[in-house]
Amino acid sequence: MRYDLKIANGTVIDGTGAPGRSANVAVRDGRIVEVGACDGPAERVIDAEGHLVTPGFVDIHTHYDGQISWDEVMAPSIFHGVTTAVMGSCGVGFAPVREGDRDRLVDLMQGVEDIPGTALSEGLTWDWETFADYMDAIDGRPHTLDFMCQVPHDALRVYVMRERALADEAATEQDIAAMRAELRHALLAGAAGFSTGRTDNHRAADGSATPASEATLRELQGLAQAFHGLDHGVLQAVSDFNMFQSLKHFDAEFDLLEQLAEAGAGHHMSMSLMQRRQDTEQWRKILKRVDAAKARGLDIRVQVGARGIGVLLGLQATFHPFMGFPSYKRIAHLPLAERVRAMRDPVFKAQLLTEKSDKVSGDGSPIPPLADQLLQNLDFVAMQLWRFGDDFDYEPRADQSVLAEAYARKVPPLEVIYDAMLEDEGRELLYFPIYNYLGNNLDVVHEMLTHPQALPGLSDGGAHVGTICDASFPTFMLTHWTRDRQGARLPLERVVQMMTQDTARFMGLTDRGVVAPGLKADLNVIDHAGLKLERPRMVQDLPAGGQRLLQDARGYRATIISGQVVVDQDRLTPARPGRLVRAGR
Repeated sequence: MRYDLKIANGTVIDGTGAPGRSANVAVRDGRIVEVGACDGPAERVIDAEGHLVTPGFVDIHTHYDGQISWDEVMAPSIFHGVTTAVMGSCGVGFAPVREGDRDRLVDLMQGVEDIPGTALSEGLTWDWETFADYMDAIDGRPHTLDFMCQVPHDALRVYVMRERALADEAATEQDIAAMRAELRHALLAGAAGFSTGRTDNHRAADGSATPASEATLRELQGLAQAFHGLDHGVLQAVSDFNMFQSLKHFDAEFDLLEQLAEAGAGHHMSMSLMQRRQDTEQWRKILKRVDAAKARGLDIRVQVGARGIGVLLGLQATFHPFMGFPSYKRIAHLPLAERVRAMRDPVFKAQLLTEKSDKVSGDGSPIPPLADQLLQNLDFVAMQLWRFGDDFDYEPRADQSVLAEAYARKVPPLEVIYDAMLEDEGRELLYFPIYNYLGNNLDVVHEMLTHPQALPGLSDGGAHVGTICDASFPTFMLTHWTRDRQGARLPLERVVQMMTQDTARFMGLTDRGVVAPGLKADLNVIDHAGLKLERPRMVQDLPAGGQRLLQDARGYRATIISGQVVVDQDRLTPARPGRLVRAGR
């Protein structure tokens, strides 16, 4: 047989968890046709000597819902080995939608996922109304990677209830029936599932609660009935489990989500899992309930982030420690260079360091109340605040923190923060892991990732563009957890399995996720020894001049989708084989 592509001399980590083995991989017509000797000639040969050959990564939690309508590249995920991305997470998105409600969905995405509203308003094409229309529209455009679409609860509620789609407005039976009908239509057209968001940390741009955040059990169960009789589709939920309330409230919220899963009649469900500051043991309570549900035959999975979940702070970023200080607010409108110049004035600095932050959350602001709690206690925050620098470790030591530097310099922590923010002409970033890092290590994340119900998720590719770049999670999983960590690590074969077979099968994908003959040729060729995350950088490449953080990687010899090389030696090629994956087809 003559092959289109042969990957020769690599170590195949096939995605099943089996030990790596030396083998060649042959591709023809977009499919893997042989794994082994592969003696036939090939149009192109990639020498993978000293490299890993893995399945392409399936990212089950992204927010490219808007970006996908104007951006064919889908960065940064494409630069981190992702070959299939699942969108429509957390209940927010842009379909279904009526013309008069478009701005409202923009405001929701801007507030919840920190995507500039001006970029969305200019970049979105809006050549759809129903969710099936949306899938047709984005499938008709070229893209680097494959993608799946979940139906977001907020957009669905606005589509049916219009001006009544408020968090405290209960849906009528007629409303629920209409939402269920549109959801069913979307699922039949190939939607991957349904997502809902139930957290006070998610706010629209005007500070209002998201439409579905307080949806009743009756509404959720009514929507889950849309899955009945179908052999595809997943449920996804994010909730803070009433973390400011008592254990009784926690159990009531988990009961509700458990009943949503039961109403889904056997369809998989996942929920977000993290160690929160407000209740440091809540994640253990969630896992205990998940285990109990599993024992009763209810398979609820938890999505776990690869590292601390937080924000990057900086003068270019969405958030930084001085955003609420009166002196800074007077210069906040200036270009970066002028702000830096003003802040280097000793008189300005001395005045600002005597001040306290004004309130930044509340009515009219999408910023959650947690931000005010932190801004009023910056000396405490300094304990878990680190300069990013060029060779940053995402598991930094306590003696490397801003607070430790303040003690060494014998100056207030606020002054160290101030000086750090001005480095690199105001482009320095400070790392603040709000969740998952309360012990100044990633031990809790290790425990989460090794739980039998865990799935790697929460990368948020395409979202929080001014605060994080967690779409780099796959590269971090391969570098930190299998190679670099000083503490307990994870087996390489298991990490690859988690990001490929596990996530693919959870989404109902049986044609990818494993390196085996007959399956789709979605593959990565990786220099594991040389794999490295670059420092995040701010770029202005969104519509209307919007900015976002990107994080590059070195070490991807090739990323291949449907047999076409889309990334070659860490650089994008002209190939655009990505398509919408219609679930159940």
